Amino acid sequence: MTALLNDFTSIFLTTALDVLPITAIIFFFQVVVLRQPIPHLKKVLVGGLYVVLGLAFFLLGLEKALFPIGDLMANQLASPSFVGLEEGGTVFWWSYYWIYLFAFLIGFSTTIAEPSLIAVALKASEVSSGTISQWGLRITVALGVGVALAVGAFRIISGTPLYLYILGGYVVVVVQTFFAPKQLIALAYDSGGVTTSTVTVPIVAALGIGLSSAIPGSNPAIDGFGLIAFASLFPIISVLGYAQIRQILDSKLKTKLQ
Repeated sequence: MTALLNDFTSIFLTTALDVLPITAIIFFFQVVVLRQPIPHLKKVLVGGLYVVLGLAFFLLGLEKALFPIGDLMANQLASPSFVGLEEGGTVFWWSYYWIYLFAFLIGFSTTIAEPSLIAVALKASEVSSGTISQWGLRITVALGVGVALAVGAFRIISGTPLYLYILGGYVVVVVQTFFAPKQLIALAYDSGGVTTSTVTVPIVAALGIGLSSAIPGSNPAIDGFGLIAFASLFPIISVLGYAQIRQILDSKLKTKLQ
């Protein structure tokens, strides 16, 4: 218990120092540049304390639970005994189908819970007067991240170069951009960015490093990273694809009504 308390105190102080520059900038512009008092100063200070406490608890949870669980699950799912491989036998990429499913489900579930995506989906629904469904956008982005992690797991297991996937993915994005509805292109690009945030990044990083450590012939320092790039790329493809499908369906509906 004492060790846990010491760890939390250390993380709390480090987090407070990290947040301090942001707080200083806001106070400087409000008091010195704008020359206005800070409204509801007490509430702002209490809210800032809650932010630091929340971040500290979250980082402690990552260190004590999520990172070890990610490593443990990856090692168990990739163990030769689980995939049914005999010692010294040939390893095939399709032998790890449980890992692909696990990566997809982890990507989908963490993205659904991502606070930054919830905020973007809420604002998108507000400015579009409900035309853009909040849940529709969240599920579409989550599906993109799920597929991204499954493909990223395949890359780690197969040992294929990362740049081929990234290059191919952005070629698809560029082509989609020319045909997608213009009003949704910027939202699609932003949807790729919000997936690489508070909840998703630590879990994805833990999964990549744990998986590359468990796969024979993989180097965690080289193969363990890159999943976050997949998680930011594939949601753009999924949202643009969703927009294109909606456009085609709406066009067919209008044609039938005419």
